[in-house]
Amino acid sequence: MNLRILYLLLAIVLALWVIVPIFLIATLAFSDRSSVFAWPKGILPQQFSLETISFFFGVEGVGKAIRNSFVVAGLTLLFALLLGAPAGYALARYRFAGADAYRVLILLTRAFPLAILAIPLSVQFIHLGLYDTPLGVALVHTTLALPFAVLVTSSLFLGIPKELEEAAWTLGCSRVQAFVRVVLPLALPGLAATAIFAFVISWNEVFAATLLTLRERTLPAFLLTALNDSPLPFRFAGGFFLIVPALVFIFVIRRYLFTLWGIANR
Repeated sequence: MNLRILYLLLAIVLALWVIVPIFLIATLAFSDRSSVFAWPKGILPQQFSLETISFFFGVEGVGKAIRNSFVVAGLTLLFALLLGAPAGYALARYRFAGADAYRVLILLTRAFPLAILAIPLSVQFIHLGLYDTPLGVALVHTTLALPFAVLVTSSLFLGIPKELEEAAWTLGCSRVQAFVRVVLPLALPGLAATAIFAFVISWNEVFAATLLTLRERTLPAFLLTALNDSPLPFRFAGGFFLIVPALVFIFVIRRYLFTLWGIANR
């Protein structure tokens, strides 16, 4: 019983550690300028106002940066699933020499520092015409999300019995039809988790987005370049819009995560 109480307290502390900063940022983002600069600050907003949000959207370049962030995150999600899911399926269904070492090498790519590739990557992207484009940033973000996508989908497909596909083959389905009609519906929860990771890592990534863009910056890169010269209301509103899209995306596909965790759909 004492251990259960300890786990409950630990869960509450972790939840507060995540929720409180989000709540405070949201509170100040929907406060007027005087409340933002006031000290000490209250837990609840003294006066609800859209002044800070309006000021944020009134800054030149914010709307374009938000649009670029959505484009880059969407492309990253699409590329990570289109490349990661087939690779994970191949690792799960086919046996070949060095499969375990290959998995380790995939994981080790996440440990490779991106800063080392900064100059050669910029030069190559300039030569290929990908510099300062959402597609170029999305390709880099895909390389960051792809190892996770491959390993997660591989474990996911390993958990789906191959006998289900073989039964579909005996009923006249081709390999592709068996995958689409049998395996894919069972894999949707894991694919949803992969999509969340790809979207969040792309939405929050700032190094590659700052390095590879000048005019077509994503929101994190735009906020970073404007951080030193921006007033406090701009920072709180920017922080709020960095957090909200990822939370909304998770909320939209949460039912697939509930299925992945063995929880009934809600």
